[in-house]
Amino acid sequence: MPKPSPFHERTAALCTSYRWKSWAGCYTVCSYDICHEREYNAFRQGTGVIDVSPLYKYDIIGPDAAALLSRVTTRNIHTLKVGRVVYLCWTDDDGKIIDDGTCARIDDTHFRLTAAEPMFHWLDRHSAGFDAKIIDTSSQLAALALQGPTARKVIEDFTDADLKNLKFFGATHAKMNGIEGVITRTGYTG
Repeated sequence: MPKPSPFHERTAALCTSYRWKSWAGCYTVCSYDICHEREYNAFRQGTGVIDVSPLYKYDIIGPDAAALLSRVTTRNIHTLKVGRVVYLCWTDDDGKIIDDGTCARIDDTHFRLTAAEPMFHWLDRHSAGFDAKIIDTSSQLAALALQGPTARKVIEDFTDADLKNLKFFGATHAKMNGIEGVITRTGYTG
Protein backbone atom coordinates (compact mmCIF):
# COMPACT_ATOMS: atom_id res chain seq x y z
CA MET A 1 0.00 0.00 0.00
CA PRO A 2 1.43 3.44 -0.91
CA LYS A 3 2.51 5.72 1.89
CA PRO A 4 2.03 9.48 2.09
CA SER A 5 4.90 11.77 1.11
CA PRO A 6 5.96 14.47 3.59
CA PHE A 7 3.72 16.89 1.65
CA HIS A 8 0.69 14.58 1.37
CA GLU A 9 -1.40 16.38 3.98
CA ARG A 10 -1.18 19.61 1.97
CA THR A 11 -1.53 18.05 -1.49
CA ALA A 12 -4.49 15.89 -0.42
CA ALA A 13 -6.46 18.96 0.64
CA LEU A 14 -5.93 20.52 -2.81
CA CYS A 15 -6.64 17.41 -4.93
CA THR A 16 -10.27 17.94 -5.95
CA SER A 17 -9.97 15.47 -8.85
CA TYR A 18 -9.26 12.56 -6.46
CA ARG A 19 -6.85 11.28 -9.14
CA TRP A 20 -3.89 9.65 -7.43
CA LYS A 21 -1.21 7.21 -8.46
CA SER A 22 1.45 5.22 -6.71
CA TRP A 23 4.96 6.46 -7.49
CA ALA A 24 7.87 4.72 -5.79
CA GLY A 25 5.54 3.60 -3.03
CA CYS A 26 4.09 7.07 -2.35
CA TYR A 27 0.68 8.56 -3.06
CA THR A 28 1.12 11.26 -5.68
CA VAL A 29 -1.37 13.55 -7.38
CA CYS A 30 -2.03 12.89 -11.08
CA SER A 31 -3.91 16.17 -11.42
CA TYR A 32 -5.38 18.50 -8.84
CA ASP A 33 -8.45 19.48 -10.81
CA ILE A 34 -10.77 17.55 -13.12
CA CYS A 35 -9.56 19.70 -16.01
CA HIS A 36 -5.83 20.31 -16.43
CA GLU A 37 -6.24 23.90 -17.67
CA ARG A 38 -5.57 25.72 -14.37
CA GLU A 39 -2.46 23.63 -13.68
CA TYR A 40 -1.22 24.16 -17.24
CA ASN A 41 -1.67 27.94 -16.89
CA ALA A 42 0.06 27.99 -13.49
CA PHE A 43 3.16 26.40 -14.98
CA ARG A 44 3.04 28.55 -18.14
CA GLN A 45 2.22 31.91 -16.57
CA GLY A 46 3.04 31.69 -12.87
CA THR A 47 4.35 28.95 -10.60
CA GLY A 48 3.34 25.34 -10.31
CA VAL A 49 4.47 22.92 -7.62
CA ILE A 50 5.08 19.19 -8.00
CA ASP A 51 5.84 16.90 -5.07
CA VAL A 52 8.87 14.97 -6.35
CA SER A 53 9.70 13.40 -3.00
CA PRO A 54 9.23 9.90 -4.46
CA LEU A 55 12.31 10.34 -6.68
CA TYR A 56 15.05 7.98 -5.58
CA LYS A 57 18.01 9.92 -4.19
CA TYR A 58 21.48 8.48 -3.68
CA ASP A 59 24.41 10.26 -2.09
CA ILE A 60 27.73 8.96 -3.40
CA ILE A 61 30.54 10.05 -1.10
CA GLY A 62 34.27 9.38 -1.06
CA PRO A 63 37.55 9.94 -2.90
CA ASP A 64 36.42 7.75 -5.84
CA ALA A 65 32.83 9.04 -6.03
CA ALA A 66 33.45 10.90 -9.33
CA ALA A 67 35.28 7.90 -10.79
CA LEU A 68 32.43 5.56 -9.85
CA LEU A 69 29.78 7.85 -11.32
CA SER A 70 31.85 8.36 -14.48
CA ARG A 71 32.05 4.57 -14.81
CA VAL A 72 28.33 3.88 -14.37
CA THR A 73 26.79 6.87 -16.19
CA THR A 74 27.17 8.38 -19.64
CA ARG A 75 28.91 11.52 -18.35
CA ASN A 76 32.46 12.39 -17.30
CA ILE A 77 31.59 13.41 -13.75
CA HIS A 78 35.22 14.44 -13.07
CA THR A 79 34.50 17.67 -15.00
CA LEU A 80 31.41 18.56 -12.94
CA LYS A 81 32.18 21.52 -10.68
CA VAL A 82 30.92 21.92 -7.11
CA GLY A 83 27.50 23.60 -7.19
CA ARG A 84 26.64 22.27 -10.66
CA VAL A 85 24.16 19.64 -11.81
CA VAL A 86 24.07 17.51 -14.97
CA TYR A 87 21.35 15.53 -16.62
CA LEU A 88 22.54 12.02 -17.47
CA CYS A 89 21.55 8.42 -17.99
CA TRP A 90 23.00 5.00 -17.31
CA THR A 91 22.94 1.95 -19.52
CA ASP A 92 23.29 -1.79 -19.36
CA ASP A 93 26.25 -3.61 -20.94
CA ASP A 94 24.53 -3.48 -24.35
CA GLY A 95 24.03 0.28 -24.22
CA LYS A 96 20.29 0.14 -23.48
CA ILE A 97 19.19 2.99 -21.21
CA ILE A 98 18.22 1.75 -17.77
CA ASP A 99 17.17 5.11 -16.30
CA ASP A 100 17.98 8.81 -16.32
CA GLY A 101 18.21 11.52 -13.71
CA THR A 102 20.37 14.31 -12.43
CA CYS A 103 23.68 14.35 -10.60
CA ALA A 104 24.62 17.28 -8.38
CA ARG A 105 28.11 17.87 -7.05
CA ILE A 106 27.50 18.91 -3.45
CA ASP A 107 31.22 19.23 -2.62
CA ASP A 108 34.53 17.77 -3.84
CA THR A 109 33.74 14.19 -2.80
CA HIS A 110 29.93 14.30 -2.37
CA PHE A 111 27.44 13.79 -5.20
CA ARG A 112 23.66 13.34 -5.25
CA LEU A 113 22.11 11.19 -7.99
CA THR A 114 18.35 11.13 -8.62
CA ALA A 115 16.47 8.33 -10.37
CA ALA A 116 12.87 7.40 -11.17
CA GLU A 117 13.48 3.72 -10.45
CA PRO A 118 15.34 2.10 -7.53
CA MET A 119 19.03 1.87 -8.43
CA PHE A 120 20.82 1.18 -5.15
CA HIS A 121 21.63 -2.47 -5.82
CA TRP A 122 22.72 -1.71 -9.39
CA LEU A 123 25.03 1.09 -8.18
CA ASP A 124 26.34 -1.08 -5.34
CA ARG A 125 27.04 -3.97 -7.71
CA HIS A 126 29.26 -1.71 -9.85
CA SER A 127 31.05 -0.03 -6.94
CA ALA A 128 33.60 -2.81 -6.25
CA GLY A 129 37.12 -1.41 -6.27
CA PHE A 130 36.00 2.21 -5.75
CA ASP A 131 36.58 4.09 -2.49
CA ALA A 132 33.06 5.47 -2.40
CA LYS A 133 30.03 4.94 -0.22
CA ILE A 134 26.50 4.85 -1.68
CA ILE A 135 23.78 6.03 0.70
CA ASP A 136 20.09 5.74 -0.17
CA THR A 137 18.70 9.06 1.09
CA SER A 138 15.34 8.67 -0.65
CA SER A 139 13.24 8.42 2.49
CA GLN A 140 15.23 11.13 4.30
CA LEU A 141 14.95 13.89 1.69
CA ALA A 142 11.64 15.45 0.66
CA ALA A 143 11.60 17.43 -2.56
CA LEU A 144 9.39 19.92 -4.35
CA ALA A 145 9.73 21.15 -7.92
CA LEU A 146 8.63 24.78 -8.21
CA GLN A 147 8.45 25.59 -11.89
CA GLY A 148 7.24 28.38 -14.12
CA PRO A 149 8.23 31.96 -14.95
CA THR A 150 7.59 33.29 -11.42
CA ALA A 151 9.07 30.33 -9.52
CA ARG A 152 12.28 32.14 -8.60
CA LYS A 153 10.33 35.03 -7.03
CA VAL A 154 8.24 32.58 -4.99
CA ILE A 155 11.34 30.80 -3.68
CA GLU A 156 13.16 34.09 -2.93
CA ASP A 157 10.36 34.97 -0.50
CA PHE A 158 11.29 32.10 1.86
CA THR A 159 14.99 31.43 1.38
CA ASP A 160 18.27 33.08 2.28
CA ALA A 161 19.94 31.93 -0.96
CA ASP A 162 21.07 34.35 -3.67
CA LEU A 163 19.02 32.95 -6.54
CA LYS A 164 19.65 35.85 -8.94
CA ASN A 165 23.13 34.42 -9.62
CA LEU A 166 22.09 30.76 -9.66
CA LYS A 167 22.69 29.62 -13.23
CA PHE A 168 20.68 26.97 -15.07
CA PHE A 169 21.70 23.55 -13.73
CA GLY A 170 23.25 25.17 -10.67
CA ALA A 171 22.88 24.02 -7.07
CA THR A 172 23.22 25.92 -3.82
CA HIS A 173 22.84 25.23 -0.11
CA ALA A 174 20.02 27.25 1.41
CA LYS A 175 17.80 27.70 4.41
CA MET A 176 14.13 27.68 3.49
CA ASN A 177 11.98 29.01 6.33
CA GLY A 178 14.77 27.90 8.66
CA ILE A 179 15.09 24.40 7.18
CA GLU A 180 18.47 23.40 5.68
CA GLY A 181 18.34 22.13 2.11
CA VAL A 182 19.63 22.35 -1.43
CA ILE A 183 18.06 24.34 -4.26
CA THR A 184 18.81 23.27 -7.81
CA ARG A 185 17.81 25.11 -10.97
CA THR A 186 17.03 22.01 -12.99
CA GLY A 187 13.35 22.24 -13.92
CA TYR A 188 12.25 21.43 -17.43
CA THR A 189 8.44 21.47 -17.21
CA GLY A 190 7.00 23.61 -20.00
